[in-house]
Amino acid sequence: MQLQCGKCHAVIKVDAPRVGLRDVCPSCDADLHTCRNCKFYDPTKHNQCAEPQADWVRDKEGANYCDYFSPNPVLLAGEGRASAKADEAKKKFDSLFKV
Repeated sequence: MQLQCGKCHAVIKVDAPRVGLRDVCPSCDADLHTCRNCKFYDPTKHNQCAEPQADWVRDKEGANYCDYFSPNPVLLAGEGRASAKADEAKKKFDSLFKV
């Protein structure tokens, strides 16, 4: 599995089935078991978490004991639905201003 560091954005290959509480980014030594690296992290949601049963965590960039943590997989440029939708929207926006 691959995930992206929430601090330096380095792509990290994780061999273990889960990210441990003490695992750190090899590039910047930032904690990996953090809210910012979780697939449920969403700044627009209550508690900045899409998981409604998760407890509030003050430090979103520090290691925490959240039971709902699930690594957010890396979506490399050109892959995945989100980037395809973004590319399509950008093309439509650019076409509005062509002369």
